[in-house]
Amino acid sequence: MGRKKGVVDFDESPPDDFDPANPYKDPVAMLEMREHLVREKWIDIEKAKIIREKLRWCYRIEGVNHLQKCRHLVHQYLESTRGIGPKPEPVESE
Repeated sequence: MGRKKGVVDFDESPPDDFDPANPYKDPVAMLEMREHLVREKWIDIEKAKIIREKLRWCYRIEGVNHLQKCRHLVHQYLESTRGIGPKPEPVESE
């Protein structure tokens, strides 16, 4: 058969026909772009969760030496959590 066993192929690129200047021109492309952005956000969140679990493990194993031994994981975790979450709304002055 044509399928490879155990291999799943996903289209990970954003839609080609999405126009950011006029997003409502093509509603299908707009929804595909929204799904793409949500998918990418979830991937970033799951990566941060994995790094957080590694960091917890490192703290437990290293004990008092965790400040030196786990520093690289702390930096990775902080970098992975930047930009995750709701973006603040700009405040308009009157």
